Amino acid sequence: MTDHQDIRIGTLAGMNGAPDYLRQIVDHGFESFELTLWQYIGDVDLDSTAKQSLEVIDGKAIISSVGVYGNPLQAEQTAKDWETLIKNAHLFNCNVVCGFAGAMEDRSVDESMPQYKKVFGHLAKVAEDCGVKIAFENCDMGGTWQAPKWNIAHSPAAWDMMFDAVESKAIGLEWEPCHQMVSLISPLPNLRKYVDRVYHVHGKDASVAWDVIKTRGTRSGEPFVWHRTPGFGDTNWTDIISILRMNGFTGSIDIEGWHDPIYKNELEMTGQVHGLNYLKACRGGPYIENPKS
Repeated sequence: MTDHQDIRIGTLAGMNGAPDYLRQIVDHGFESFELTLWQYIGDVDLDSTAKQSLEVIDGKAIISSVGVYGNPLQAEQTAKDWETLIKNAHLFNCNVVCGFAGAMEDRSVDESMPQYKKVFGHLAKVAEDCGVKIAFENCDMGGTWQAPKWNIAHSPAAWDMMFDAVESKAIGLEWEPCHQMVSLISPLPNLRKYVDRVYHVHGKDASVAWDVIKTRGTRSGEPFVWHRTPGFGDTNWTDIISILRMNGFTGSIDIEGWHDPIYKNELEMTGQVHGLNYLKACRGGPYIENPKS
């Protein structure tokens, strides 16, 4: 452990234009960054982006992970870009690649498994050869079990099937309490069960309106759950960090902003920096060196 950063606290940044964005926010105290792409790498120059980003954050933070969020089970280019990121993660001095598992959107989760096994069976071998971990985001993207959209990795039942289909410890989770709570799953027991497959954590919480659920149910059209920035939701992140630490997790919790219904627009960075400081407090506050014996 160095300066209390066995678990770093950071945020997300789009890879396109990352150096300029990181330059503006790194001095707020973020310790890590996940650099993300939507669907494809496109015309992003990975080598140049990595060099410039690392120069900006040198000595202040690290790049925890890189990610591409598309549908690799249906879009061949997204699957190719997964492989490219896995092979080039070292440029960013990281070894975690994150994203959606994809979905066959005209089939159920069960029926998507053969294509998942084909695509990620190959990618898992590439990751093993590169010393890289694959971490699946858990968002349902508006899909269901029978009609998934973008991502089959949205429930514990699916995770179990995926881990069975591709028996590689290179495959794991980009976990966060929010997506469990949206499904009315208690996040802490869920984390305890799957913690050994958690390779990256998104800092995103949720608030559940249990009064609405108990009086109106979940099909009334009335909102009953909201995505929240850590520090504004229902979860005690001290418990999350304690579970992670007790099980040897030494990665990053990177805040996934741009979802909070209150701390948005001109209050976006206000909310994110509050979340950053909240998570640092949940980690134990400032690092204090022990007395010399």
